[in-house]
Amino acid sequence: MNSVSPSAAQYVGGVMQDELVDRGRQQQPMERQGSFGVRPPQTQGASREAAGELDEMDKLKAKLMSAWNNVKYGWTVKSKTSFNKMSPVTVLGHSYLLNSEDEVERFRLAFVSRIWLTYRREFPQLEGSTWTTDCGWGCMLRSGQMLLAQGLLVHLMPRDWVWPECQQLTDVDFEVFRPRSPARAGGVPIPSFGSPRGSSTPEKSLPSSQAPRCSQKKRVYESTKDRQEHIHSRLVTWFGDQPPAPFGVHQLVDIGKGSGKKAGDWYGPSVVAHILRKAVDKTSVVTNLAVYVAQDCTVYKEDVVHLCDRSLNQTSSDPSSQDWKSVIILVPVRLGGEALNPSYIDCVKNFLKLECCIGIIGGKPKHSLYFIGFQDEQLLYLDPHYCQPVVDVSQVNFSLESFHCSSPKKMPFNRMDPSCTIGFYAKNKKDFESLCSAVSEALSSSKEKYPVFTFVEGHSQDYGLEGHSSNHSGPPAHILPPGRLGRSNNRRSSEEFVFL
Repeated sequence: MNSVSPSAAQYVGGVMQDELVDRGRQQQPMERQGSFGVRPPQTQGASREAAGELDEMDKLKAKLMSAWNNVKYGWTVKSKTSFNKMSPVTVLGHSYLLNSEDEVERFRLAFVSRIWLTYRREFPQLEGSTWTTDCGWGCMLRSGQMLLAQGLLVHLMPRDWVWPECQQLTDVDFEVFRPRSPARAGGVPIPSFGSPRGSSTPEKSLPSSQAPRCSQKKRVYESTKDRQEHIHSRLVTWFGDQPPAPFGVHQLVDIGKGSGKKAGDWYGPSVVAHILRKAVDKTSVVTNLAVYVAQDCTVYKEDVVHLCDRSLNQTSSDPSSQDWKSVIILVPVRLGGEALNPSYIDCVKNFLKLECCIGIIGGKPKHSLYFIGFQDEQLLYLDPHYCQPVVDVSQVNFSLESFHCSSPKKMPFNRMDPSCTIGFYAKNKKDFESLCSAVSEALSSSKEKYPVFTFVEGHSQDYGLEGHSSNHSGPPAHILPPGRLGRSNNRRSSEEFVFL
């Protein structure tokens, strides 16, 4: 995330501050001993003055660190990512073969329509700290926000929804090449699609009898589009960098305190999964949705059913509510030791091919990314490491442009950090059953002896996990059969080294 650890700055301003206070307490009895007896205790005003000096020092260090991170992440080098027109590009269950301008346009719309959440600066101060930016330390929180935003998009919008304003973004930074073509030295990009699409031929006039019908269809379409854009804008406000936003960085940091985290700390993908679950449980802006976090790389089906089936929980006071809640399933996993195990690559690809997959949060070591697809042996991702000014989402018709990315980026699979969290979404009970079947089939494609994770019939308490339900406040317990105990210990120590 940052070559200069922000936690180090917090350490100087926090832990060392405690050390100074302790030293002052140790020296206080000595100060009281004088040649003429006991010295009067230090006045309250002097104590406040010393505390004020430390507080000012802490604020100064935080400001310096924030300024450095704003400079470091506040600019980017524009570079175009090349795509192979002979190989399909997979994006969250959809495939695009970029051998025609229409297919390239479909891919462009699909990519740009994803919600992009990045570092922000100059937002209201995080409670209990001096931070007014998350530059340098909040990238995993931002990746988690993007994962949750995608889950909310498929929960609230049609699967084929695209952002209408995509058509106006003309600076989309990627090119499509035919590899090793003898007729094209180094490859030549296909014709640009940045300009407004459309045929130059005049439109044919419709017969008068069809005109009213087409006009009615157009009104219905416009009404639907307006309604979807309202939902889109409202969804983005939930991730605004203001304290009231239910999924904003202020709320997520506050929830993270229950897991021993604070502003300026680095967050791992497992901790973020539990923070997202608590954020959804806490808010009332999203209805008919639950979040389940797998335990010890295991999804207990009956626990999911108990969480989603309202008929089992006679707590719903609304008789018109649906009997089954939609569910986002988050699975924290470890795909190797200190590096990604190549045996799991095919399995990861098969996850991203599923329509029920909403992405993966992980990245490179100490550099979180949100993975949404792949082409050949490279992952496609959205990068939160770009510092933008805060947007006041409480304003009417605020700009959405900074919440959508026009620059697809790729990285090789072998650079992926093994610690990650995989997300899935099921709208109803039938979808959940289909999800279990499809994901289990994808899991079987792994060449590794042990699967990435498993689905198990029954409840977690049936396996001795009474104290670790999906509502547990901390990271998942690592309880494995005896034959896999050593593997679990190695996984835990490695994850702490990489992310914490």
